[in-house]
Amino acid sequence: MQVLPDFTFEEAAARRGYLRIVGVDEVGRGPLAGPVVAAAVRLDPLRIPDGLNDSKVLSAKRREALYAEILAVADVSIAACSVEEIDGMNILRASLCAMERAVAGLSRPADYVLIDGNRLPAGLGQDAEAVVKGDARCLSISAASIVAKTWRDRLMVDLAQQHPGYGWEKNAGYGTKLHLEGLRNLGVTPHHRRSFKPVHNILYQEETVSN
Repeated sequence: MQVLPDFTFEEAAARRGYLRIVGVDEVGRGPLAGPVVAAAVRLDPLRIPDGLNDSKVLSAKRREALYAEILAVADVSIAACSVEEIDGMNILRASLCAMERAVAGLSRPADYVLIDGNRLPAGLGQDAEAVVKGDARCLSISAASIVAKTWRDRLMVDLAQQHPGYGWEKNAGYGTKLHLEGLRNLGVTPHHRRSFKPVHNILYQEETVSN
């Protein structure tokens, strides 16, 4: 039987006296192209949308519907780290940085942050808790995962119109067969992560050929 996310983590924090409890998740660590995106969401306990879950188990249509519902009833902040930042600081640090930016962008400061995963960003500035598999266990993190993934997927669809041939509208920048074929045939775009091996290898081949 599938276990659905609940409000246990938020309620436990509230019992300890915290008032503004926020869930945070990021999406886009693995793709070869595009930014890494994080969302911070503070849910209203009396207006939690039905059907929140890990964004990966929801259909695109369901995510889109929930995205609109979450934005209508919650305090939401979305932030990103660019391809240049990912290449400059590595993807793990960029993911944590995007989370920090999302928390900092909330309309009212959080006083407790629930972070998906097993690491806490060093620069949060608030009390926080890492929740392993939090997007499937904690409603606020589930909401953040839906917001981050929907926002990033929309961005990659827009970028796909500017750079056709890589399949970003379907693969969101992940290294699918179509994307790798596009890299080999069309080359590297400004939106590709040059520190990622498949992209780096193609750049190195191009440099070798040109020399």
